Order: sequence, then structure tokens, then C-alpha cells
Amino acid sequence: SSFICANYLKIELYEMGWNLKDGLRDCLVAAAPYGGPIALLKAHNRRSPSARPQLEIFSSSGLPLASFPWKSGMVKQLGWTVSDDLLCVQEDGTVLVYDLLGGFKRHFSMGNEVSQSQVLETKIFHSPYGTGVAILTGALRFTLATNIDDIKLRRLPEVPGLQGAPSCWAVLTQDRQSKVLLASGPHLFILDNTACTPVTPPGLSPQASSIVHMCVSFSYKYLALLTDSGHVWMGTSNLKEKLSEVDTKIKGSPKQMAWCRRPKSQQPSAVVMWDGLLLVVGECKETIQYHLEDDSILVPELDGVRIISGTHHELLQEVPGACEEIFKIASMAPGALLLEAHKEYEKESQKADEYLREIKEQSLLSEAVRQCVEAAGHEHEPETQKTLLRAASFGKCFLSNFPPEQFVSMCKDLRVLNAVRDYTVGIPLSHTQFKQMTLQVLIDRLVYRKLYLLAIEVCRYLKTPEYQGVSRVLKHWACYKVQQKEESDEVIAKAVSVKLADAAGISYSEIATKAYESGRTELAIKLLEFEPRSGEQVPLLLKMKKSPLALSKAIESGDTDLVYTVVMYLKNELNRGDFFMMLRNQPVALSLYKQFCKHQEQDTLKDLFNQDDDHEELGNFYVKASYKEKVCVYSSFFLIFLPADRSAIKVQQIMVASFPPMAWV
Repeated sequence: SSFICANYLKIELYEMGWNLKDGLRDCLVAAAPYGGPIALLKAHNRRSPSARPQLEIFSSSGLPLASFPWKSGMVKQLGWTVSDDLLCVQEDGTVLVYDLLGGFKRHFSMGNEVSQSQVLETKIFHSPYGTGVAILTGALRFTLATNIDDIKLRRLPEVPGLQGAPSCWAVLTQDRQSKVLLASGPHLFILDNTACTPVTPPGLSPQASSIVHMCVSFSYKYLALLTDSGHVWMGTSNLKEKLSEVDTKIKGSPKQMAWCRRPKSQQPSAVVMWDGLLLVVGECKETIQYHLEDDSILVPELDGVRIISGTHHELLQEVPGACEEIFKIASMAPGALLLEAHKEYEKESQKADEYLREIKEQSLLSEAVRQCVEAAGHEHEPETQKTLLRAASFGKCFLSNFPPEQFVSMCKDLRVLNAVRDYTVGIPLSHTQFKQMTLQVLIDRLVYRKLYLLAIEVCRYLKTPEYQGVSRVLKHWACYKVQQKEESDEVIAKAVSVKLADAAGISYSEIATKAYESGRTELAIKLLEFEPRSGEQVPLLLKMKKSPLALSKAIESGDTDLVYTVVMYLKNELNRGDFFMMLRNQPVALSLYKQFCKHQEQDTLKDLFNQDDDHEELGNFYVKASYKEKVCVYSSFFLIFLPADRSAIKVQQIMVASFPPMAWV
């Protein structure tokens, strides 16, 4: 269901599938942007510390993805990274990272100062460098990490005269640098790496004595401030330009505030939420009110705001320009006329021709088709999408040179979007969000949810290059499959080889590595048999301590560098005797090692000849060595063959100063 109020549209995305006894009351809630998952954690009960709360993760439609009891410290904030990992910030400054299916990944600390002072407030934000964490400590100091994948903690300067927690604060990203904007009474300060700078928003209402709430836009370009007098000031985040100011006529402190503006819109707008009331403020002085029946949270998006309650999930956004042109009452826009023409054509009415003539006389038929295609992209109801696309297709029939790419691309995009918006998948992406996040990221998100079949179907339908699409998804599936404990090694190895038989560019060594890390060494060895590149097989075999097999594979490859690599590894890992014995069983490796020793390790070469009782080579070794000796006393070698069978050689060294170096045979 949807309804239009002024130029804002509120769409119901889902009736939530979860069954929450008390709704979202007394819960820590975090929802990821771009239609991502929702995490819920019941607030800690300080009166009953032994009662463990449950951390639950749901899809956007309320279907469960993971659930487990929280056994760690008190959580102050939940949030999501750009790759849909869940961050849990504890009171002592420890941040625990989980995947969206509840698997623990790692943890890190925000520093000793945070640990000692405790976390007062925290915000999780997205910067050009990745996902960041900002913390206000009990000592009223700010600590920032702009990228949790490369932790570099920054302690921001102290705010002069700050006696208590600021009334509100937010993280800004300007010039590739993260800063903190905070309000203390009527004063605003910007904290960067080096200084605390007081700032004044231009044109702020003089009635305000303090700022009680603030929010930044999804792109960090715009800022909204709510004052204690009920005025909402909207402007650029660098506080140099005022865009609008609206009196809400409500002076209570709100629960949440979020920016609500389409990427190319010229109209600033923000959404303010109090208990039971949602207010949309924009450029004009009037406001739009929506009544809320349940406790709700606001989730800022690129092109609107999602509203999640215990029973429903909705999207509030400014009506897209193309939709407004087509659907507003008595519209004479080209797209509206084309839609009417198609409706009359289906009724077999001659009015269809009249509408078409009116559009063609203004030479706006191409624009009409474009409007219908664009509007279809913004619609969430499949039937409305079809109606608009049929109208666009009807209009195209009367154009000889209209490029079909936009129409075909939109049809494909909508089919994919409708598939991922399905209740069972629960990713309510808009077309604008889809284009921003790219197809590759969407495929990744399906893979993270273990929706491999859907991911493969999307790749095949959109004809994604195999190495970026189907092969990549199959590799993730195989890595997941080898971690399943309930099936035997033979069954899994066969299933993987059958599924991946025709896939291009698959590295079985990566899959085997996953199997080995899961404690399934024999399965890893079986999978390596399917790896055609010996250079990929050998390193893992060495890691698994399968040295003889690694040496055999290296020799089979015919790559002398690879054989040398294995031999040098064995030399360092084994004792001298075992090393020589292993080489004796591999003549090729032994020969190559002898070649190496001739140039690098002469003494080792002599030991090899001694161990093999190779007297002839040993004699040759001494002869060659004698030529290299630069001493005053000459060395002569007498090699005497025994008369019996000439098989044994006696080596005698005689020091004779008068003889030149020579060899007697």
C-alpha cells in the first residue's frame, strides 16, 4: 500500500515476519543501509546481570538470519559496516565483529583511555576509507578510528569549558577527513586532528538557546539542526550556506532525526521522530505529519528514509520527478499522455490516436518514452512497473531511431530488483540504490546470505563475465560446502568437482585451503587433485606437512624452480639424514640438488657422494678441488685402479714440493 502526501511518498515494503513480544521497546537496534540486515539486542538489565540478552539478526522482511545469547560485556551501540558485518561496541571500548549470520570474526580495542574512562556514547559512520567508530568517553574526550580494517586511533582535542556530555554530536566527513561536530548549549564546535573550532550556522533562529539534535545527510554534504525552540535549520555540512529553516512548533527532544533527500533533488528535507509522531520538514514552512502506532527507528538511505517498527517496514521518500509528472492529477506531461494513450489502445479506443498526435505534434514522444521508463524504475509494485513499461514499449513503436538500451536495461534491472525484494530474500533496494551499490556488491550480499542459486541466476540473466559472476559464486559455495561436517570427504569432493567442472577460472587450491583450515586434511588433498596448476598445489601440500607428495607434484610439473622451492623447504624442515634419504627416492630432485650444491655448497656435495659410496664422483670432486687451492705446496692426486676389477679407486694425496699439480691414472 502507498499514498502520496504533498510530494512525499510512504511505501509499505514488508509486514515484518518476526514475532517480537514488546516490539522494539528497550532494544538496541541497528539496520544496515541499502536494504541490509537488522540487528536487535535487548537492553542489559543492570538489576539482573545474570540474565543474558539474546542478540538476533533479521533480514529486512523480519525473517531470522541468526540468534545467539550475548555472553560478553555491556553493549553501548550496534552498527553495520559497509560489507554488512555487525559491530558491537562495549562499555569498555572493545568492539566485537560478527558476520550477518552471527559468526564471530574478530575484536579490537579503542585504546586504554577509552577502557579506563568507559564509553559514554558512540557512533558508527562510513568514511571514504571504510567504516569508522567514534567514541565519547566518560572523561568527555573523543576518540576516532576512521577505518576498522586498519586501526589508527585519533584522540581529538579537548572542548574548552565542557562540563558535561554535549547535548548532541555527529561525525562529518569533509575533504577526506573525519571531524566531530558537537553542540554544548548554544555553542557549536568542530573538532579535527589539531584544533577545536567554534562555529555558527548562518541564519540560525535567534529564539534558540541550545541545539538538541542534529543529523547529517547520507552523502555527508548536508546538515540538519533542531533547536530547543522547535526550529529545524538545514544547510551544508561545512556550515557556510543555509538552505531552509522550519518551525516544527514542537519543543520536546526527539527520539531520532534523519536527512531525507533524493540525490539530484533541489529541495532539502529532514524527518524528525517523536513518540508516536513523524514530521517531515522541507523548504516550505508547512510540515507533513505521520502518526506512528508502534516504537520505530529511522534508517537513512541514499534516496529516502526507511521506517522500521515491530510490525511494518516502510520507505518514506520524496516523490521522484518522473512519477510526479506522470501520476499527478490532470497532468499533461508527455509521459502521462503516453500512459493514457496506451490505456485507450488496450480498450481499442480511437482516443489513443488523439493522445499520440498531441505528443507527436510537440515532438515529445521520445521524452514520453523516457519518462515512462524512468518512472517504472522508481516503482516498487510489479504491476505498476509493467503498466509503465508497456506504455513505453507502445510509444517506441512510433519512433524510428529511439535507442533501445535504456528500455532493455531497465527491464533487466527491475527483474533483478523484484527478485531480491521478495519477502523470502528481504533486500528492499530501490533502483537508485542498486545503481549506486553496483551489481558486484549485490552479488556479494547474496553470497553472504548463502543465496547461491539466486546469485547464479542473476549473473546468468545479466550475462556477467564468468570470472566475475558464476565462477566467483561457485567458489564461495564450494568454500562453504567443504566446511559442512555431516558429509564425508568423498561425497563433498565429488559434489564440488561436478558443480565446478565447467566453471572457468576456479582455483581449487583456495577451496582446499578452506577445507584444511576446517580440519579436513584428506578432503583438501582430494580437492587438490582437481587443481591443474602445480604451483597452486605445492604450497598448500607443504603447509599440510605432505612433503613427499609436494615433491612428487613439483617434479611432475617439470618446473625446476618449483622443485628447488620444495627441496629448499625440505632442507630447512628435515634433519640431514632424512633429507638425503628423501632425495634418494627422487632422482630428479637429487640431480637438481647436486647441481645447486656444485655452485653453492661444496661440502654438502662431498657428503652426498660419501653417503652414496660414489667413489668416482668423490675422486673427481677432489681433483677439481685441487685446482682451486692456491697454496705454495702443490697437491698431486694419484688415482690408482685396483688390478682385480678396476671398480675401486684408491685416492692418495702426496705432498711433493717439486712436482707440479697433476693427476696420475
